[in-house]
Parts: sequence; structure tokens; C-alpha cells
Amino acid sequence: MSRTVAPTPAPTTPRPPRRGFALLAFAGLAWGTTGAAAELLYRTGDMGPLALSFWRFLAGAALLLPAWALTRTRRRPVHTPAPARRRAPLLLGTGLGLAVFQSAYFVSVQATGLAVSTVVTLGAAPVLTAAAGRLFLGERVGRGGLWALAGALTGLAVLVLGNEPGVVRPAGVAASLLSATGYTLSHVLGRRTGRHGTGEDPLALTLWSFLVGAAALLLPAWAEGPVPHGDHRAEAALVLLYLATVTTAVAYPLYFAGVAAVPAATAAVMMLLEPVSAAVLAVALLGERLTSATVAGTAILLTSITTLAAASRPRRRD
Repeated sequence: MSRTVAPTPAPTTPRPPRRGFALLAFAGLAWGTTGAAAELLYRTGDMGPLALSFWRFLAGAALLLPAWALTRTRRRPVHTPAPARRRAPLLLGTGLGLAVFQSAYFVSVQATGLAVSTVVTLGAAPVLTAAAGRLFLGERVGRGGLWALAGALTGLAVLVLGNEPGVVRPAGVAASLLSATGYTLSHVLGRRTGRHGTGEDPLALTLWSFLVGAAALLLPAWAEGPVPHGDHRAEAALVLLYLATVTTAVAYPLYFAGVAAVPAATAAVMMLLEPVSAAVLAVALLGERLTSATVAGTAILLTSITTLAAASRPRRRD
């Protein structure tokens, strides 16, 4: 699941869009397993969502630190880093956005299940990112984009309101919407960084964002209970290691590198790989049941967001 990215080395050598698509595809598929892994961790380690987010950020930062130090000693900076007054808002905003995004998502998974929480989070996020891209980045949506946004909202309404009571829990939906807001903050910062630059590369930005997120979650995680409990601590540790490596230390730098290469709405559509794969895992691995309203709402959401990507794609000039 989205965030921010450092500028390209030079304005004349932008990242190829195809490379950006590939990076985002890997990140989306990896993040699609996050909720399932969290659900397994809840069952085996009795760990809460805030503690899970804290350890995920801290372990991810620890894994990225050697790579960051190595690349920093081997590579000369291609341009002078921005002053601290410009870098600090980026790092703080991205770290806090990621903390809200991840923690609220894990709360939602615990409250209303993997499939619904992932679809609502990733369905609301493109709507918010498209609106934020228009307001803060000047990215035009157009009439087709407005219809796509209306369709996405309709899909959310069908999914949330069309199900029987108890299938979709309001607290879980609220947590998903909060998660989508954190997603939007980090995503828009990434797009802005990719355009204007701060002297941060994707690896450094990810590392510092993780450290900020871990610091923000330290006290809440401690209050919740920072370590796994129960008789399956070894299994819980393996799941946590997977979350820290594949879905965090690997996926986030790739996402940060890819998101600067494509428009905000297009990047959001690439992330639809996440709810699709998460829904498959929810049914096949966790035994969740998909109701007709959930399937219909999800289909409307995916179609609408795909339309949004097409509407946001820049026209080629002959």
C-alpha cells in the first residue's frame, strides 16, 4: 500500500514509465499479503495492530540502514540536498502518513476482516489522491475522471450499505477511511518530491519515514503490549520478519521509486493489485465469505478506478 519519492537525478533523465509500472506492480502484490499476514499474527501471537505497525517500521528501518549507509559511501550526490526546513516537513509528513496508513489499516483488518478493510481502504484512496492531486499538484481529472470518482463512491456505498448488519462493521470502515487519508498524505508528498526534489533518494526517504513512523507509534505500541503472547511466539516472529522484509524493507523503496514515474491516479490504479490479491487470500487462506454486495461493490470500485486512470492519462501529441 503508497508514499513519496525523491526526485530523479536530473530533469532530463526521467524514470521510464514501464519501470515505474513494474516497481508498483511488485509493491502492490507484496502489500496484498500484508493483511493476511497481520491476521495470522493476531491469531498466533496475540499482538495488537499498533504494536504490529511499530515493529514493522522499526524492523524495516533496521534492515534498510546498512543498504542506505553503503549506497551513501559509494555514490556521490548528484545535487545539493535541500535545506533542513524543506526536508523536515517531507520526512515528518511521510512518516506520520505512513504510521496512520498502516496502523489504521491493521485496526480495520481486526475490526471488519481482510477483504472488506482492504477494498474500502484501497477504494477510497484513489478518490482522495485524485482530489488531492488536483488541489495540490494541479493534476487535471476531467469529466471522465469525475464520472469515475462518482462510480468509486457508488461502489463504496454498495459495499458498505448493501451488506447485512454485522458483515461490514462501521468501526472498521472508519479505520479504513482514516488509513486512506494517511495513504493520500504520503502519496501526494511523493509526487511533489518527484517533481521539485529535496535531495532525498527513495531509499533514504523510506528509511527516515520508517524512523519517524516508529517514533510516533512507540508509546501507543507500548500501551497496547509490545511483544507477542501465547504458545506460538516462533510462528509470530516469522510472520513479523516477513512483514518487515518483503512487505516493508523491499516493497516500500520500490513503491517510492515507482510512484514518481507515473501520474498519481495511474499509480493508485496499479495498487488495485493489492485489494484483488488480498480478497483472494481472504477467501482461500482465512475462510472469509464474500457476499454479493461485497463482490458488486468491489467490481464497481475496480472498474471506476481503472476508468479514472484512463481519464488521468496524459494525451499524446502528434
